[in-house]
Amino acid sequence: MKTAAAATLALMGSAAAFQPFTTKSSSTISKAAMVEELPGVIAPTGFWDPLGLAAKADDATLKRYREAEITHGRVAMLATVGFLVGEKVEGSSFLWDASIKGPAITHFLQVPHEFWAFLVVIIGAIEIRRAQTAFVPPEEVPVGQAGLMRENYTPGDLGWDPLNLKPTDADELQEMKTKELQHGRLAMLAAAGFLAQEAVDGQGIMEHLSNMS
Repeated sequence: MKTAAAATLALMGSAAAFQPFTTKSSSTISKAAMVEELPGVIAPTGFWDPLGLAAKADDATLKRYREAEITHGRVAMLATVGFLVGEKVEGSSFLWDASIKGPAITHFLQVPHEFWAFLVVIIGAIEIRRAQTAFVPPEEVPVGQAGLMRENYTPGDLGWDPLNLKPTDADELQEMKTKELQHGRLAMLAAAGFLAQEAVDGQGIMEHLSNMS
């Protein structure tokens, strides 16, 4: 519960959603039709890409963008919960004799160094598993296609579903993916806002919320 600040370090590289192409070639029209059916494309924005990232990307790059967005969204959701829970239980937690106090962005300076070594090992193991599952081995990647993802890999699907929540119905699965993306996008904004707010005035988010009541 005190790991929120560490988790938020991965947030800022998040990729955005995209918007339809305007060119008229058959390949472009086909790609536009494909992206319009991606999870996360909802009204009223539709396929939203104000920076035009999709127009410069091939299919493999779009797939990496989506993988990055899902990954950063998941980290952001954990970070947002970590901010709130970590500050709420400060002074009463059984961890480290309840000595961790203050805004969440200062917690990482207060925990023992051994905790960070443990965290690095855990994150490294997760990332190695993700790399092996999602990406083509480097020795098999053609020149100029660094970061190539496996053709049969679905972004975000690492095969880990301990609670068996993944729907078997295609429409329900599409809806669940969209919900995850929307929650992840909101969490990325929230975590970035938490970081900025605490850095500006040195007050915790829970302290701000209590002052508003």
